Amino acid sequence: MGTDELYPLDRLTAAQRATAAAGLDALLLTPGSDLRYLTGYDAHAGERLTCLVLPAEGEPTLIVPRLERPAAEAATATGLRIADHPDGVDPYPLVVAALDGPAAAVGLADRMWAEQVLALRAALPGAAQRLAGEVLRELRIRKSPAEVAALAEAGVAIDEVHLRMGEWLRPGRTEVEVAADIATAIRAAGHASVDFVIVAAGPNGASPHHGTSDRPIGVGEPVVVDIGGTMPSGYRSDCTRTYVAGGPAPAEFVEYYAVLHAAQSAAVAAVRPGISAAAADAAARTPIAAAGYGDAFLHRTGHGIGLDGHEEPYLVSGNDRPLEAGMAFSIEPGIYLAGRHGARIEDIVVCTADGVQRLNTTPTELIAL
Repeated sequence: MGTDELYPLDRLTAAQRATAAAGLDALLLTPGSDLRYLTGYDAHAGERLTCLVLPAEGEPTLIVPRLERPAAEAATATGLRIADHPDGVDPYPLVVAALDGPAAAVGLADRMWAEQVLALRAALPGAAQRLAGEVLRELRIRKSPAEVAALAEAGVAIDEVHLRMGEWLRPGRTEVEVAADIATAIRAAGHASVDFVIVAAGPNGASPHHGTSDRPIGVGEPVVVDIGGTMPSGYRSDCTRTYVAGGPAPAEFVEYYAVLHAAQSAAVAAVRPGISAAAADAAARTPIAAAGYGDAFLHRTGHGIGLDGHEEPYLVSGNDRPLEAGMAFSIEPGIYLAGRHGARIEDIVVCTADGVQRLNTTPTELIAL
């Protein structure tokens, strides 16, 4: 899978058409996933301005610090005009020049630094500022076959790490020690970087975003392991499994894990074009609530994934947007009993034309190590 296939040149043209349709004169994109989506350039975010000026009509320009021009030229689409600025020179006039005319409204990268937002407001005092996500969200929400392949590659890589968990997770070791081994394995499996490692044993498992601690893992304790990273392609992995270390799990935990397992399987099976994001959430939430654990399911059922770890669509109550072929997202219900333990099962799936494709394929049953 080549870079041209994953980051095709026609994305810029499609984004320009969408920009015009949204009533914007241009998109102004600083380093982040939107910039990479359109150009393939994984730009460094810093105090020196990097900004793609994408007018609704006309030639796009990538503005970069002079010292970063070689990297930009090597990474970006062939033929993309690049303008550079040396240290000590105000770069914002380059943005104005690249627009090649007055702008009434521009779309700014959703996560642009505040100092850049304000500087652009000063440089373009007559331009209303809106979010570029209004335009790019609809382009990014449906993954191309190349993007699905990149996410599948990420899924295989993170599955390799979960399959090795027995090498590291055992009673007496601390969560931090286990997490360090996992982080090394994530890179060894092919990821360019580690995004997060959650190792949450015993009562720590009742906190969905616990992270790690120096607490040793106890015999028979449930351990939630949620891990993910970014592949060289830019696309992300994210997968959670729950383990029991060195002995039988508490009976209460075994009982509700069976409920969770059935709910996660039901939610995966419910995915198909036309079902709403809220209905997919309900497919997981309803059986958990029926078993008496509704209040212990603390978060949405899923989030989209791609160049960002969390992006549209979000599987949550109230989101009536229908799922469509090409949408990729997590299915990750959890049950968390404060002060005792918790469990979560997470797979990345893709909505297909006739159903669903799981990108994580390791077993979802309770895993005893």
